[in-house]
Amino acid sequence: MARWRQAIELAMSDEEIAKLMAISRSRTEPASRVQRAQMLLAYREEPSFFAVGKRLGIHHQVVQRCVERAVAYGPLAALDDRPRPGKEPTITPEAKAWLVSLACDKAKEHGYPHELWTTRLLARHAREHGPAAGHECLANLVQGTVCKILGQEDIKPHKVRYYLERRDADFEPKMAEVLCVYREVQVLKKAAAKSKQSHMPVAIISYDEKPGIQAIATTAPDLPPVPGTYATFARDHEYKRHGTLSLLAGIDLLTGKVHALVRDRHRSREFIEFLKLLDTAYPARTAIKLILDNHSAHISRETRAWLAAQPAGRFEFTFTPKHGSWLNLVEGFFSKFARSVLRHIRVTS
Repeated sequence: MARWRQAIELAMSDEEIAKLMAISRSRTEPASRVQRAQMLLAYREEPSFFAVGKRLGIHHQVVQRCVERAVAYGPLAALDDRPRPGKEPTITPEAKAWLVSLACDKAKEHGYPHELWTTRLLARHAREHGPAAGHECLANLVQGTVCKILGQEDIKPHKVRYYLERRDADFEPKMAEVLCVYREVQVLKKAAAKSKQSHMPVAIISYDEKPGIQAIATTAPDLPPVPGTYATFARDHEYKRHGTLSLLAGIDLLTGKVHALVRDRHRSREFIEFLKLLDTAYPARTAIKLILDNHSAHISRETRAWLAAQPAGRFEFTFTPKHGSWLNLVEGFFSKFARSVLRHIRVTS
């Protein structure tokens, strides 16, 4: 004859009850943990498997198993699934280490025309060469397993992350020199605001070139958006190239004025032409300080000869360190210019 189920005595501390209450009301915890916390709290109020199951809409045996786990392992430990034995792993730790080491090499170092590995290629290589390296378990390796192993080690051999190699031994002193110029801009602006002077004894220009701007023309007119039918402008895929241009530009950091030239190239003669533009834009007694990079046109023999012919103190150059062009504020102007003005631009000549 079947016996009635005996109620199990479940003891919980105040701290455990408070944690179970928080989990039962959580919106971010896994649903299984929330439901089990609700079971234990409901069973504490009414120690009946049937009553709790009917209240929560689940089978009474689910409630019984949860309560039994809470008695055996503790209320909080009962919220998680118990570890299952599962199948023994067939890929050994040594084989995984060999595969990860292989992924840290380039594919071309192993005789492939590919620069980098793909997971499919890596799996094929491991199947072909793993057994010979003493890893028989890799004979049937598939691409998905390769992805799992690489994911566990957080390795992505199919991707490239770019970085800047420090090639300037004097990076910090040069950076400090550029920052001192920016500090001078701040001091001059504060002094001008107090004295309300319109003329400055110095002009500080942040200068650079933006080469390779494509002059592209359309071969058919753009079609405008049509409400309810076409949401965007429509443009023919074919285009006509008129060549490329270089923008030579400098921002006066004190006034915000942009001095610019558009030329086919950016050699020493174009740079000197820009310097002449600045020479005519400012009074003869104004010192012109330029912040610029180490382009060959800025330090060429032709440029130095032209500067030597100018009055002493008229031009002063402050060079950014190598791989430190981000210190030049004009780069922000070029970025905004490319995203706002040059984006999708089409020209006629």
